[in-house]
Amino acid sequence: MKIAVANDHRGVEAIEQVKAIIAQLNHECVDYSSPTNQPVDYPDLAYKAADAVSTKKADRAILVCGTGIGMSIAANKVKGVRAALCYDELNAKISRNHNDANVLCLSGDLLGSAVLRKIVETWLTTDFSGGRHERRVKKIMAIEQGQNPCEMNDE
Repeated sequence: MKIAVANDHRGVEAIEQVKAIIAQLNHECVDYSSPTNQPVDYPDLAYKAADAVSTKKADRAILVCGTGIGMSIAANKVKGVRAALCYDELNAKISRNHNDANVLCLSGDLLGSAVLRKIVETWLTTDFSGGRHERRVKKIMAIEQGQNPCEMNDE
């Protein structure tokens, strides 16, 4: 898979670990990361990586800022993106398995190295289960198109 990565100034150390994990799992890294701890605007970087997913230049993306919240909000504004902020392995698994998340958002300030590794490995190796969850993901996509998901046929 091609994995886009991006970070702001508070995610420099964490994104380096993320890039190493991506390489260890034999995925290709599409790098939009900021290499410096000088302040940068997270929406700019979140957009670049999320847009890569939206335009199929990358299969998924991993974003890191101080808390992960800002990156998550910004990325979810990009059409076709389902960004999930994950703080543990279970969040990572469910975000892929149930929600087919294609962008993972992480905290550079709050996650230790071991937890970060578990989250990223789990997220990259977990498939979408489909089934009843597919109907729900389609409803999320309908909202993105301005439709009311309550009016959708529950086939």
